[in-house]
Amino acid sequence: MPTATTPVGDALRHVQDLLEQLPERDKSFDKPWELRAFALAVAAHDNGQYDWSEFQRSLISSIKAWEQGGSPVPWQYYDHWLQALENVLAETGALTADELDARMHTVLCTPVNRDHHEARHDPVAIDPAR
Repeated sequence: MPTATTPVGDALRHVQDLLEQLPERDKSFDKPWELRAFALAVAAHDNGQYDWSEFQRSLISSIKAWEQGGSPVPWQYYDHWLQALENVLAETGALTADELDARMHTVLCTPVNRDHHEARHDPVAIDPAR
């Protein structure tokens, strides 16, 4: 863990502190995008996009809908995490459905192995101007 007091070092320590507070079963990231989804949720909260309790309610709602819906889709915790993040950002007006669709299109058009073949444990930088 970086010891220098820099914005990147501070952000990394903050994310690591949050990870340590998670229940043991939620600490493992099977795919690189899961860690990125976690970091995006933390960054959006830290930037005042929503209250953490709003995210928690959205996550609970997503999981409950999956449990009650008899979904044929297998259980994946971070699928619900990402759904909750999308919902809370849409509800607060931070992200519209059109913006989400455009960004999803960009991601899906990006070659599979471009920057996504290895998990990254460094902080995700968010451009505040966007």
